Amino acid sequence: QVQLVESGGGLVQAGGSLRLSCAASGRIFSSNAMGWYRQAPGKQRELVADITSGSTIYADSVKGRFTISRDNAKNTVYLQMNSLKPEDTAVYYCRYRELINYWGQGTQVTVSS
Repeated sequence: QVQLVESGGGLVQAGGSLRLSCAASGRIFSSNAMGWYRQAPGKQRELVADITSGSTIYADSVKGRFTISRDNAKNTVYLQMNSLKPEDTAVYYCRYRELINYWGQGTQVTVSS
């Protein structure tokens, strides 16, 4: 079984930065995708960023502001979030894709105006 634990969320002012971490335990394959999703109130969970073997995918809304990275030795994926906007406020979830998707419990990111 795979377990994912997110950390790094919090309250930040607009224009500020946060760095989210997702520590994975269990059998993790570096070739499999890890990523970040977020869910804001009243919205469905959406892809923020994804990384697989050096390839990255970003939501249009975060391109140029967020950077996903992965430390395979530590089984950890990061999301550096810069120039945060109030609309970035959401619960951010880590995801690891295997035969099924594994999800963390999420970490709250709140961006104040």
